[in-house]
Amino acid sequence: MAKYLAQIIVMGVQVVGRAFARALRQEFAASQAAADARGRAGHQSAAASNLSGLSLQEAQQILNVSKLSPEEVQKNYEHLFKVNDKSVGGSFYLQSKVVRAKERLDEELRIQAQEDREKGQKAKT
Repeated sequence: MAKYLAQIIVMGVQVVGRAFARALRQEFAASQAAADARGRAGHQSAAASNLSGLSLQEAQQILNVSKLSPEEVQKNYEHLFKVNDKSVGGSFYLQSKVVRAKERLDEELRIQAQEDREKGQKAKT
């Protein structure tokens, strides 16, 4: 009886171990793919994604912005911030997501402006 119980425990540990190893391999592959994608997006943009916790695409989806224009970002931000205000029955969580998305898009706009200035300075020389 004890022998069978030990075999069941060993088999259970093996199954859990294999599942854990498979999940670990999948997570590693996903993190490598994400790192490759960030590498293609540019170093500053990747750093901004890491700091804000949102990718550029996520931030654009949250604020419903197709292209980066400061006016459209600000307009959509103000609307979504007011709609999700807790005093009018909105969600603080959604409101904070809207704020984080705006911060991420503002950072991306700042990076683009800096790159444009650097290109302009190189063209002058």
